[in-house]
Order: sequence, then structure tokens, then C-alpha cells
Amino acid sequence: MRVLGIDPGSNVTGYGVIDGSAVSVGRAGLTHVAHGNIRLPRGTSLAVRLHRLHAAILEVIDVHRPDIAAVEQVFVAASPRAALVLGQARGVVLAALGARGIAITEYAATQIKQAVTGGGRSSKQQVQTMVRRLLELDVPPQADAADALAAAICHARAGRLQQLGVVGRRPRAKRRTAAIAVRRVR
Repeated sequence: MRVLGIDPGSNVTGYGVIDGSAVSVGRAGLTHVAHGNIRLPRGTSLAVRLHRLHAAILEVIDVHRPDIAAVEQVFVAASPRAALVLGQARGVVLAALGARGIAITEYAATQIKQAVTGGGRSSKQQVQTMVRRLLELDVPPQADAADALAAAICHARAGRLQQLGVVGRRPRAKRRTAAIAVRRVR
């Protein structure tokens, strides 16, 4: 399974591509394919910047042919205007993926950090270090590309756990509790 991870940004969008084997567990199950940053030119109109982002994402998709995309959810912005611009950039990324028929799974930043470092509040440097180790890279990738690779790793690991039956099932006690609550309401 080839996974494209994307960390959307209004100035820099990181991307990372990995091949993840659902059979093997650990480092051998993840293979680095590519990563990089899409830097949008400052001083141009928002429409031009978004168009360039769309074209760049389409190019990444066409070159690397991912099976699925893992996209980091937006959670923080410095101001309402920054949140709006970031949301528009994220929308362009989702539209490009949709245009190529790529299935999308979204993950919160804390989920991604948890999957890669073991802690949901890890620093960017800790994410870079673990991505480097997990993918056996010579040097750590830049922060935005590391976040995108981490999203891809998170998805590959989640898929592996689902196939093993560890993720996606709720414990029986919770099911019974939910059923009891529904009966009481009726």
C-alpha cells in the first residue's frame, strides 16, 4: 500500500510518500519513497498561490501514484484570517486528491504524534527524529515534510492494526453499556 501523507499549510505544505507492508511489523514494513515541501510564493495573490498548490499536489500524485492519502487535520491558527487561509489551502489539497480519486483519511496531530513517537504532545524535533529512525533516513526531513511522513506512517500503522484486529473493535463492556443506555431512553 502506497500512502501519501500531507501536512497542509498556507505558506508551506509538506508531503511524504511511503510504502507500507501490511504483513510485516516494525521498520521493515515501511519504505521511504519521497518527501518534500511545496513552498508557495509570497507576494502573489491568494488565488495564484492556491492554484500553484493544487498543481503541485496533482504532480506529486501523478509521479508517485499513492493508493490513499493521510491528511493532518487543521487545529491551530494565529488569527481568524490565518485560519481561513489555512482552511482554503487544505480545501485545495482535498480537491486535488478528489480529482485523482485518491481516498482520504484524516488524523489529528495528536494521533499522528502518538503513532510515531508514542506521545501525543511530542515536539516537532521529536517527530523529525522518529521519522528519520523509522524510515532509516540519513538526515531528518524538514519539519513540514516530517509531519507529512508521520501522517503516512500513522496511516500505515493504523491499517496494519486493523488487519490484525486490534483497532476498530470496541470492547464488549462498552457495547453493552451503550445498549443499556439506549433501552433506558426509549
